[in-house]
Amino acid sequence: MHDYFLFIGLPYVALFSLIAGTVYRFNSKKFSISSLSSQFLEKEKLLWGSVPWHIGIITILGGHIVAFTMPSFLQALVSNVKILYTFEALGLTFALFAFCGLIILFVRRLRNARIQAVTSNMDLVILSLLTIQILLGILIASLYRWGASWSTHTLAPYIQSIFSFRPDITYITNMPFVVKAHIAVAWLIILLIPFSRLIHVFALPLEYLFRLPQIVVWNSRRQEESVITAQIESESRRFFLKAAFGITSGLILFITGIADKIIPFFRGPELSKGEKGELLKQKLQKMKATIKQKELETERLTKDFIYISDLKNLKTDEGIYFIDYQMKPALAFKGDNGLPILYSAKCTHLGCTVTNKVKEGALLCPCHVSHFNIKTGDVIDGPAPKPLPKVKHILMDANNHIVVNIDKSKLDEYKVYIVKGENT
Repeated sequence: MHDYFLFIGLPYVALFSLIAGTVYRFNSKKFSISSLSSQFLEKEKLLWGSVPWHIGIITILGGHIVAFTMPSFLQALVSNVKILYTFEALGLTFALFAFCGLIILFVRRLRNARIQAVTSNMDLVILSLLTIQILLGILIASLYRWGASWSTHTLAPYIQSIFSFRPDITYITNMPFVVKAHIAVAWLIILLIPFSRLIHVFALPLEYLFRLPQIVVWNSRRQEESVITAQIESESRRFFLKAAFGITSGLILFITGIADKIIPFFRGPELSKGEKGELLKQKLQKMKATIKQKELETERLTKDFIYISDLKNLKTDEGIYFIDYQMKPALAFKGDNGLPILYSAKCTHLGCTVTNKVKEGALLCPCHVSHFNIKTGDVIDGPAPKPLPKVKHILMDANNHIVVNIDKSKLDEYKVYIVKGENT
């Protein structure tokens, strides 16, 4: 039940809080939407904490967004092992970068009296949650490696199910506790964004890029000169931002344009419909063979007798292959006296399978040419050091009773069964 609350209820509460709270704050408390920088209170530690924190967290968030919005593209990339290793190494590096910066900011806010005066309880809550979240991410990267690959099949479908209003938690119900905690804390942080300084991420000054230049006239010459200097700097920043925006847009278009070439390159050549059909057929055959083997293993574990053949169907010159209790191939023949002869079909030299054809009273191992006597199993010639082991067997009559006294007039009614135990 708690999974439904944490991974279905909490996400929708968090998203509702994010949208409604942000809209309310923009409309009612517009001037409170700021990071409330404390740079004028202390600069040195802020620099050492803020820079690595922002570089690390922006990179990590960008990677998460790509994983959740373009899982197929990411999966195609990380199918190349070298790229997967690179992504994992970069992700862990930037996570550690962000974690170190956050710890510096946390300690700075706790130990500096001037900054403590402007620190709210929500600031401490957010800093604590962010610290826990980054630490959980580092643990996942360390304990459950190759997240760039497995997340595209688990976390990405879960996130997409939430936003498509068809929540499906089956992708994550069996996830480790650390992964579940990482997801739950993420939703909790999203829920608190409208009530914390984190809301400043939505206060992007896009209008600054396109507004007309503003001229401020002062009476003082010195002030006028400083205003002109400030306007030049402002124009320079505006041109820089416009250039950065243009370059970023161009890169996005460029990447989009070559995506259809990049993905097939890392994915490899596409199979034709015929090749895909043949591949599926081979997989199906392997699955059937595996199922058959498991059935044989189960039968040999649970039964003391296993039916091989009716005695009348056995031949003197050609054996019937079957699997013995050791899950190895064996052969069943009919002797000259009309009774069954069962041998292991594994050559005693190097374990090759003996042929089921009798030629001049002998069985052949084709690997290294050893011959075995069909009546006794003894080695006639070749490198085999020992005779073929005999397989324990019994005869049963038409009423499924074990035959103790063989009646040769009823041989055609008998059935051959192997018995649990080692071959002799």
